[in-house]
Amino acid sequence: MYTYTKKQGRIEVICGCMFSGKSEELINRLRKAKIAKQKIQVFNSSLDKRYACNAIASHNKTKLESEHVNTASEILKLVKPSTTVVAVDEGNFFDKTLVDVCETLAQKGKRVIVSGVDLDYTGKPFEAMALLMAKAEFVTKNLAVCTKCGSPASRTQRIAKAKSRILVGAQGVYEARCRKCFKPGK
Repeated sequence: MYTYTKKQGRIEVICGCMFSGKSEELINRLRKAKIAKQKIQVFNSSLDKRYACNAIASHNKTKLESEHVNTASEILKLVKPSTTVVAVDEGNFFDKTLVDVCETLAQKGKRVIVSGVDLDYTGKPFEAMALLMAKAEFVTKNLAVCTKCGSPASRTQRIAKAKSRILVGAQGVYEARCRKCFKPGK
């Protein structure tokens, strides 16, 4: 399913709620690409400084070096011609421009892998992630474990008091919840 050919680009999306292993899955795919001697470049939003300023990181502290960008359009300027795999972590932090960037890279024959939260704390889709899922050749939806009942969790419950749509955080700010235990916008 994830073999690479130099003849055709593609888009892969890894989505799900917080604490579902999205970044870990992304890092695993990139490690395999490195073993296959593919040239990779990794990007993350400059908003995400939770674990490292020059790396993507999973909640269990697995890290991989990355470049931070303020906008998705910066990625196009930074991707080197020799790069075969372009990865973007926290795709939900970018606007819809990310979709055009990924499409452009795939058209150039790049394997593009984007991970990110698909639904915000109110249960509404992040536009860039929803559009990418529709355009991607491969979509992986990860589930977490509901912190209330132990069922499979597909939602992110914000437990910190804040009104902005994007609030960078981890444990103590968000919890994984199943459909039944999720309280939109609370």
